[in-house]
Amino acid sequence: MERRTSCLALLFIVWSGVDAITVAIPQKQYEFFRGENITLPFTFQALNKKPSQASITWSVLDITPDAEEVVIASHYYPDNSTDITSTYEGRLFLDANVTAGKATLKLNFITLNENKKFVCRVQIPKDLGISAATTRVVVLAAPSKPNCKIQGPTEYGQDITLSCLSDEGSPPPIYKWESYDVTNQNRPLPPKATDVGGTLSLYNISKDSSGFYICRSTNKIGSAFCNVTMTVMPPSMQIGSTAGIIGGVLAFLIILVVIICCCCCRKKKNKEEFAMTKHDAEYHDDNPERLYENSADGEERARDSGDPKVTISDPIERRDNYGDKSERYDDRKDRRQDDQRSDYDDRRSDYSDRRNDDRRNDDRRNDNRRNDDRRNDNRRNDDRRSDYDDRRSDYDDRRSDYDDRRSDYNDRRSDYNDRRNDDRRSDDRRRDYDDRRSDYNDRRERYDDDRRDRH
Repeated sequence: MERRTSCLALLFIVWSGVDAITVAIPQKQYEFFRGENITLPFTFQALNKKPSQASITWSVLDITPDAEEVVIASHYYPDNSTDITSTYEGRLFLDANVTAGKATLKLNFITLNENKKFVCRVQIPKDLGISAATTRVVVLAAPSKPNCKIQGPTEYGQDITLSCLSDEGSPPPIYKWESYDVTNQNRPLPPKATDVGGTLSLYNISKDSSGFYICRSTNKIGSAFCNVTMTVMPPSMQIGSTAGIIGGVLAFLIILVVIICCCCCRKKKNKEEFAMTKHDAEYHDDNPERLYENSADGEERARDSGDPKVTISDPIERRDNYGDKSERYDDRKDRRQDDQRSDYDDRRSDYSDRRNDDRRNDDRRNDNRRNDDRRNDNRRNDDRRSDYDDRRSDYDDRRSDYDDRRSDYNDRRSDYNDRRNDDRRSDDRRRDYDDRRSDYNDRRERYDDDRRDRH
């Protein structure tokens, strides 16, 4: 150390004689662990111990060639002011003294971004010579867990690549692959395999290539590893698994379409039932007690009650009123029956049209069957086979339309049966009305007989 100091003093004396400036950083390279607080010393000797002005700058540049130098701190004399870039503000401190000939850099909590070259420059007017010194800072960090990937199909006879890479690690880690069989026994890599820079290439793989592969990422600070499991299969197994996936997706789509169709049909049926219920409510008599109110028994009850608000009409007047109401009831009933019959005729006409459509569909189906027979005769002709496929697709569309029409026909037939049952209930009500009318006539005859007996 003393010898080195004497040499520097000698050089200073020699350069002082030629108006030269000397600078020095003790080491060409410094190694620090990530997260440490570091100190980079820098000294210089100038001819003029107290210059009128001077400036000292610290810069960094990447290790790559042609890297651009970036200033991170600057000190100015005689103002003794220091400028620090915003990137290092709060972590970087500069202890500079121009008269003492030093400019020590202090940096706290270093990261992998500080794995660069550091340059210190001194500029003093009228002082010539080497005014800059450079040192290398190596930030030590253990490798992070590497990422292992398989590139290529793992099938018999294929060439694949296993990659391994750590995102962090300083110095740059070294990668090495190891192979283990299915029984977890270590085995050498195949003779033709290549392991370069974390990339393992395997050629013409077979069933024996199956097993576990481990990649180790190592530098002088530490190591990390990752592993992959590889199962080599015949190509047919890959095709079978793909076909299974496609079949499952198609089955799911078919089930989804069936569920949607069922929901639509059910909604349509509920609407028709609601319309039928509303029609029945309009058809029925709102006040079935009107017949009873106009009967003789009703007047007898009114007479026995003694209510002054109740008036007993004359038998002839009651008969006329009854006849008018009966006629109005018959008219309403006839109009409703005519409307129902007209609606029934319309539905029957629609049913006949749909039945004719079904017959035409049957004819088309027979025509498609004949096309199927022609297909067996024209298999060797590619152009005719394409035409047959188009006809087969058209047949499927027509068959689907036929099924829809047939389903609609069944719904309408069910509606027709419901209306027919309603007509039967209407006949039962008509018969009940006739019985009540006959009972009224009998009571009227008895009333007339009683009246004649009194006179």
